Amino acid sequence: MKVDIPYGEKNIKVDIPEPNEILVPKKVSVEDEDKLIEEALENPIGFESYDEFANDTEKLLVIINDATRPTPTSKILKYLLPVLSSHPDVKFLIATGVHRAPTEEEYRYIYGDTYEVFRRKVYAHDARKDEDMEYLGKSKNGTEMYINKLVPEYKNILVIGSVEPHYFAGYTGGRKSFLPGVASYKTIEMNHKLALSDEACSLALDGNPVNDDMVDAMNVLKDINVFSIQTVLTGDHKLFAVTAGDLHKSFDAAINYSKKIFCVPLKEKGNIVISAAPYPMDIDLYQSQKALDNGKLALKDDGIIILISKCRTGVGEDAFLDLLGKANSCKDVLNILDEEYKLGYHKAAKMAQIGIKNEIWAVTDLDDKIVKKALMKPYKTIQTAINDAVNKIIERGITPRVIVMPFGSLTIPLV
Repeated sequence: MKVDIPYGEKNIKVDIPEPNEILVPKKVSVEDEDKLIEEALENPIGFESYDEFANDTEKLLVIINDATRPTPTSKILKYLLPVLSSHPDVKFLIATGVHRAPTEEEYRYIYGDTYEVFRRKVYAHDARKDEDMEYLGKSKNGTEMYINKLVPEYKNILVIGSVEPHYFAGYTGGRKSFLPGVASYKTIEMNHKLALSDEACSLALDGNPVNDDMVDAMNVLKDINVFSIQTVLTGDHKLFAVTAGDLHKSFDAAINYSKKIFCVPLKEKGNIVISAAPYPMDIDLYQSQKALDNGKLALKDDGIIILISKCRTGVGEDAFLDLLGKANSCKDVLNILDEEYKLGYHKAAKMAQIGIKNEIWAVTDLDDKIVKKALMKPYKTIQTAINDAVNKIIERGITPRVIVMPFGSLTIPLV
């Protein structure tokens, strides 16, 4: 059976043996994009209309995602262009979290045709610049909320996000624009340590300590006026739904749309899972790990999971690779975590939890030494990795059952 698997911005056609299941985000009908945006802005949930919000503000800060997410920011900004371009004092803050600032090419991807209009008003958040942060208080869990000082300075915030399942926060979007989006490194580290909990997993919100902490941390922003625009995309990045208004209510409404696309039924788990991080989520190994965490949901114990990701800019956050490099095995990783924690270690923990029960292989553009340091077996071609995995399962006297997830970062298998 021939299957297309994304690698970078191209598709690679590979042969997949039977029996198999191909899991992709559900196909849904889409409406006119401008109509979706217009209806959301004219009927905001628990809030005044967007035009009233924007016109009533002397200063306006627009928080948008960086290039690691497929958020259709350019489409929203193009629609909002008449109001935003005429506003007397508007600035844009890129919610990088701990990621690097966008490149020029990535800025153009984020902004589209509006980049030339807004480029002199754009600021990239840098979580490591303490002088750019302001302390606003603590969450119940003790997370100290240091946030980019533009937020309390401008007070009126327009947030543009996208909602899809997230492997430890439950879902992206909504409150994540603030934490981790524009929070300090220290604040993000305190929050992300909670990801070591088993309750911190995809689709989970109630009882998820990471989500609970994010929501509680938003209470320190009670004096901030936030208008939220949340988007939901199809698997091929078409606009499926837009919600707007109150930050939490628009987020909850978007989750309902997200479930219709990304939660995919699985007949039976496989002993081989091929999970791809599609562009732009293949930016680095740090981001691509999400495809592994989703893929494990379709994998039987003692199986093989194959990560497919170009890792276009390398490793990303180095801390998680440093931890993996200290360990001789996945079990060692978890033992080290009992003694110390740094931001990024949660990624290593999630990978180690998979690796204790299964083999992790990876097809990337990374140097083989880096892949081995990450406790994965390196490959340069997808077909070779698939063939070797099939042969290894056959050698165990077991019939191979292959699960293919071409959009692994965005697909949640539900048995």
